[in-house]
Amino acid sequence: MTNTEQDRWSRVKGRLRTSVGEDVYTSWFARMDLEAVQDESVHLSVPTRFLKSWIQAHYADRVLTCWQAEMPEVHRIDLTVRTAMRSAASAKEATAPVDQRRIEQVNGRHAPELRATATAPVSASHDALGGSPLDPRLTFASFVIGRSNTLAHAAARQVAEGRRGDPVMFNPLYIHAGVGLGKTHLLQAVTWAGNSGSERKVLYLTAEKFMYGFVAALKTQTALAFKEALRGIDVLVIDDLQFLQGKSTQAEFCHTLNALIDAGRQVVIAADRPPSDLESLDDRVRSRLAGGLVVEMGSLGEELRLGILKSRVAAARAHHASFDVPEAVLDYLARTITHNGRDLEGAINRLLAHSKLNAQPVTLEMAEREVRDLIRPQEPKRIKIEDIQRVVARQYNVSRSDLLSSRRTANVVRPRQVAMYLAKTLTLRSLPEIGRRFGGRDHTTVLHAVRKIEALVARDIALSEEVESLKRQLQE
Repeated sequence: MTNTEQDRWSRVKGRLRTSVGEDVYTSWFARMDLEAVQDESVHLSVPTRFLKSWIQAHYADRVLTCWQAEMPEVHRIDLTVRTAMRSAASAKEATAPVDQRRIEQVNGRHAPELRATATAPVSASHDALGGSPLDPRLTFASFVIGRSNTLAHAAARQVAEGRRGDPVMFNPLYIHAGVGLGKTHLLQAVTWAGNSGSERKVLYLTAEKFMYGFVAALKTQTALAFKEALRGIDVLVIDDLQFLQGKSTQAEFCHTLNALIDAGRQVVIAADRPPSDLESLDDRVRSRLAGGLVVEMGSLGEELRLGILKSRVAAARAHHASFDVPEAVLDYLARTITHNGRDLEGAINRLLAHSKLNAQPVTLEMAEREVRDLIRPQEPKRIKIEDIQRVVARQYNVSRSDLLSSRRTANVVRPRQVAMYLAKTLTLRSLPEIGRRFGGRDHTTVLHAVRKIEALVARDIALSEEVESLKRQLQE
């Protein structure tokens, strides 16, 4: 890809992000790559068939419009699945030095084609399930531990080091975190460790892969074999559970989850939110998920970000011995790039590419120039009422359903009033809308709660500090 095409692609992505909004863009377009521009056609790629079909069905015209704003002559968008295109080259890429691969950036993230993929060594009894691709770099050895992920890492290691027949300590292990905070890294590390010289059968599947596997089994009338193969797994690892859709697919997942747990088999799951917030899932599934160990991986602190940067530099130096990033540059990156771990990885790749291709040492001036688009001003976080209910419920040790219920006991009324107050002060929702989101209450009830907490905060220092703490948690 030429520099002109790279710049044009960056502008198209900016238009697309503005058009669909940050949340939609992150969910569906963050892993889309530009492959080529030929005459009137633009060739794009995504890593999964699910993303391809969803974008084609819902956003094809939007993508074309954004391209035509940059190149009016474009009349066609070709979207392909990257894994299918590159599977033949994956083994070679797994051992190739970084500068022999395409060094491209997508919104500051390490381009997906830089990630060598491999298939987990699953046993023949469940080869029919396939298994989602694994990145050989995502192991426990490369995972950087910090305060925000210590518990999740320890729990994942405990699972990975177990043996067939050992009692299961917590089941399922449920890890949730935002984008780029390391949950996929941990799940793949569990899979690699479990399949390395272990007699246990460990299978890693994304929710999308699970859906396609089940639907394909139904179409080919092999559903029974699919179910039997799944139930023969010793450790089932499911990533991105929030994308699990379809009533029949969710029912099958519920049956599989129950069968494995009841049989003493280990289940490890990751999602971008806790079980109670997966409202598309059946109540029974959410209850079963919450019955295990639920661990949240928090945002990356500056010390952890610095550790990640040093780890990425060391990994790059294994192939490029002369590559060096001064301590001042690492401190600058750790201090200013705060969004997620993928942005940090993208920053190091940019410095490596610039240093090698231009034969120049890495300097603070160069770093400021090369990663300026990754240093995004901290926009106020868009807070959802569901987030407020979740954080308040956790703070006061009540359930979210308690906040929505008609219960009038003191231990529920105060948290409910605090939650309504925060919903009014931190969101743009109207009083009637807030009332509807709190169990269908009248807007006068919400107004009473808001005025009540305002009055108490003005004279109760302890409550005032408590409310400010809740605000900080929601805005982080």
